[in-house]
Amino acid sequence: MGKLIVSLSPHAHGTDSVERNMYGVIIALVPALLVSFFYFGLGSLVVCATSIVSCVFFEWFINKFILKSDRLTIRDGSAVLTGLLLGFNLPSNLPIWIIVIGALVAIGVAKMTFGGLGCNIFNPALVGRCFLLISFPAQMTSWPVVGQLGSYLDATTAATPLSVMKTAIKSGDASVLNELPDSLHLLLGNNPMGGAGTIGEVCALALLVGLAYMLWKKIITWHIPVSIIATVFVFSGLLHLANPIYADPLAVILSGGLMLGAIFMATDYVTSPMTYKGQLIYGIAIGVLTVVIRNWGSYPEGMSFAILIMNALTPLINNYVKPKRFGEVIKK
Repeated sequence: MGKLIVSLSPHAHGTDSVERNMYGVIIALVPALLVSFFYFGLGSLVVCATSIVSCVFFEWFINKFILKSDRLTIRDGSAVLTGLLLGFNLPSNLPIWIIVIGALVAIGVAKMTFGGLGCNIFNPALVGRCFLLISFPAQMTSWPVVGQLGSYLDATTAATPLSVMKTAIKSGDASVLNELPDSLHLLLGNNPMGGAGTIGEVCALALLVGLAYMLWKKIITWHIPVSIIATVFVFSGLLHLANPIYADPLAVILSGGLMLGAIFMATDYVTSPMTYKGQLIYGIAIGVLTVVIRNWGSYPEGMSFAILIMNALTPLINNYVKPKRFGEVIKK
């Protein structure tokens, strides 16, 4: 008989493996990464490279010198993926020392403290991002205008589409929304008149290409990203019909980190529900929370906070939608 190995999640079946799926997600992020280089140039290169190198280093250091483990976990691709996603959630003019702090929090606090890959409760990259947002709000909300390829720390900044939407709600003046770029510019990320947001959210089309690749390779299923995007579209559409100070739903789903979060952050194997029904509940709740925080919260963006809140509720969702065991007799 073969040896039965019981291990921590995420579990892969058949020819799948943790390494294959991690590097598959990294490949899916390549289109958005290339677009970020095209729009932000040096800034994108510095931020992403610093984030990836820092995350890999901290995971190796903690394993080697703190946990005294001989396992070389940096080979599985999870540290590289965390570094890339953290970089995607940062502005392209963020100083290196702040990026390093974010990487330390993502790997050291959100991942390794809980036992490493498969044991973390929250998405590590989002924990790092939210820690930096709360600790360094000025630096984390300074958004460079696209096209400054040779600029890094001295890049010219401007308001993002989400900031414009927030201003319209606070002022009660729907005419403010006329400053928003059209849907095509939001889809492609080319917004020369305003700030573009974080590195990874700049081009919704590139993120959708990544989604198509992951669905094709069966790395993820459609349930979480589609339920999030559909919920935000419907909820925002109802608000727009009720009061024009709320932006139209197409602009809402193409702005900010919605696509990045729905496709690449909320679908994290470890921190999302296991069943399709649970994933739909999870996705709908993230969509509702995102709209609520964006419109009535203190921050223009609510995607990161919504995902982290639902990460905490994932065990409850898994318990609620736990499938019936074969042969189980249900008590009356």
